Amino acid sequence: MSANYAKGLSDYENKGVCGLQEIFESPEEVESKVELLSKWLTQSKCVVVYCGAGISTSAGIPDFRGPNGIWTQEKKGVKEDPEAKALSLTDCSPTVTHMALISLLKSKAIKFIVSQNIDGLFLRANIRRRHIAELHGNFFLDECTQCHSRFIRSTPSPTMACKVSDQKCMRWSRPCRGLICDTILDWDQDLPKNELKWADKYSRECDLAICLGTTLQIEPAGSLPFRCQRLNSGRVVIVNLQPTKSDTKADLVIHDFVDNVMTLLCKTLDVKIEAYDPSTDPTKTRVTTEWRR
Repeated sequence: MSANYAKGLSDYENKGVCGLQEIFESPEEVESKVELLSKWLTQSKCVVVYCGAGISTSAGIPDFRGPNGIWTQEKKGVKEDPEAKALSLTDCSPTVTHMALISLLKSKAIKFIVSQNIDGLFLRANIRRRHIAELHGNFFLDECTQCHSRFIRSTPSPTMACKVSDQKCMRWSRPCRGLICDTILDWDQDLPKNELKWADKYSRECDLAICLGTTLQIEPAGSLPFRCQRLNSGRVVIVNLQPTKSDTKADLVIHDFVDNVMTLLCKTLDVKIEAYDPSTDPTKTRVTTEWRR
């Protein structure tokens, strides 16, 4: 599905640096850094987590700029379709990282998540809407063009680029006259105002920004974590296998699988990671209902 998503985007040359070599730090070094991260986390008042495609690769969803990423392969001229090896979004389940973040939200260790991912795995992990801003859309959410209510889907949207359908708004109380569209952005489309508003609010309040599985190349998402340094003398932590252009600005960089780092972090904080439960997955139990903040 991420391959289909990439194909569905309009032509755009500036896709950033792709295919950088991955770095794996020693288990001892990773453990030491996670200990420091856990100390900072417990000292912080407002922890915001910024997520990219790297948190979903263990679910079977290809990333874009990794060594075998969709755009990396495209730049190499590789014709093999990554979709052939990828699971459909309907068949994917939230990863250890998704579930760890849900558990950390419930324990109030972190306050908010800003995601660039369109795969719907946070929704399927039953995150509350008030805890997340999805800047680039969600294949499992539609939106009304008039009242901007969002509605849960059971299957990924067949369209992209906020294409308007002929389906009327499904809001139960005081229905409006709006039409339903998908929420997936194309390159030249503005970020959704409501999502950006919440991402901006928490980025301004943040005193510890944790960046997971993102190369921080797409703006404005790539700059949001660093507001905490400027506004609140906060810290920025980057967890990513590849180096990023922002590593020199970060207070801590960890090169390891995000699932491993989140497992170690939750263990250090004595937070039990919940398992994904399909019976609480809104895409299976609350289809066409409004997803309220």
